[in-house]
Amino acid sequence: MAIAAATALAAPLLLAASPASSTQSHHHHGSHAAKDAAKLSRKLVREASAQDVLRHLKKFQAIADANGGNRAASSPGHEASAAYVYNELRKAGYRVSYQTFEITYIETLAETLRVTAPTPRDVAISALSYTTSTPVGGVTAELAAVPLDATTGCEPEDYAAGAFTGKIALIQRGGCTFAVKQQQAAAAGAVAAIIYNNTTGAISGTLGDPDAGVIPTGGITQADGEALAADVAQGPVTVTAEIRQFQEQRSTRNVVAETKAGDADRTVMLGAHLDSVEAGPGINDNGSGSAGLLDVALDLAKTHDKPANKVRFAWWSAEELGLLGAEAYVAGLTPEQQADIALYLNFDMIGSKNFAQFVYDGDDSDATGAGPGPDGSAQLEKGINSFLDRRGLPHEGTDFDGRSDYGPFIDAGIPSGGTFTGAEGIKTAAQAQKYGGQAGVAYDACYHSACDDLSNINKKALDVNVDIIADAVGTYAHDLRALPKRPASAPAARMAGA
Repeated sequence: MAIAAATALAAPLLLAASPASSTQSHHHHGSHAAKDAAKLSRKLVREASAQDVLRHLKKFQAIADANGGNRAASSPGHEASAAYVYNELRKAGYRVSYQTFEITYIETLAETLRVTAPTPRDVAISALSYTTSTPVGGVTAELAAVPLDATTGCEPEDYAAGAFTGKIALIQRGGCTFAVKQQQAAAAGAVAAIIYNNTTGAISGTLGDPDAGVIPTGGITQADGEALAADVAQGPVTVTAEIRQFQEQRSTRNVVAETKAGDADRTVMLGAHLDSVEAGPGINDNGSGSAGLLDVALDLAKTHDKPANKVRFAWWSAEELGLLGAEAYVAGLTPEQQADIALYLNFDMIGSKNFAQFVYDGDDSDATGAGPGPDGSAQLEKGINSFLDRRGLPHEGTDFDGRSDYGPFIDAGIPSGGTFTGAEGIKTAAQAQKYGGQAGVAYDACYHSACDDLSNINKKALDVNVDIIADAVGTYAHDLRALPKRPASAPAARMAGA
């Protein structure tokens, strides 16, 4: 992994050098810390606004429009987005750096599925990231449906001997990763795999690793999958699937900025991924989180506040390829440098058109999916919930399901949290009553699609979530007493984001 840090020194706004960390920590405790935190939080929340965030989103849209319609990692659109963020932060007076790392760039060349017999029709299919490719023109074969159970297609015994040889496996989502499903299908002799959703909506996913793909694999909706499975139950069904993907080794860059002031042993870190999928400009996913973070960072610079704790912001690349930017960052830290990070807050898709207000479930009080986050995550969740409660705004928990950039931080034992307003999941009637919007429709109907553009933003959701970011920055920049102490770090050299 190649890491190149280009550090910019800019005009001193925030940004006088801080006193020795131990002295500063002693001077910012108790009532002084609480008072400074409350003052800065109020100031940042007052300054934050959806209108300011939209200014950055318009820039991201213009960048995508000028660069093939997307801002995918390592593409010209992403490089221009990263340069925009970098330059805005440099002008504001932050220490700014690029972190360069290697990825497998992906560009989908073909993704079609046609039933050729007994009743010809086209079915929409999406190539999974890191899939292998069919020949040009596709592969034609009989469909073979994997029997349903709690872990459909995850074990060798799901595939009857000889029943899948030379056929295309039709597999329901759930119970294991997409990669495992296509690997098991390949081991049973299948020439391709089609995975259908186990909930309403399309599948747009990844096999997780460039080496994971063994047969061409695509995803279809639950309705299309169930219809095909029903047809197979009645007799032979033949399909032609063409799934082709260009893959190439390239480099891409994270952008990391930090205040010059503040105790580096108690670094407060916030992040959002800046890359889009190839299919569209990614204005909600995740221009919204990126622009919200940028707005608050610029507002913090304007206050000329000298935070007691160093504040570090990150704009990750290659999240859409499997959290690669955040993984590269965390992997590049020594154990001492990881211990210096007091907390990590992640903001991904904070302006979903048909939103619900989700807060990551740090204490696992919902008892859903993954367990609790590392020690301190419960307090991060409580801090966001308390802010929303004081404003009378509804909210609910969401699982740390590993789908965004908090994952590598959790794996490193760093307290984590953040917000999310929904992706391809379907809003319930209870949620529509709670937040408004339309039940039975995806939170973001343009998730991973070309229509994820400026028209795909809910300004109310955006405004609420940029205020959450502002409150968190203002609070934790001065006061970390709500969190349990992290293990003390050794006096190693500090990293400014690489």
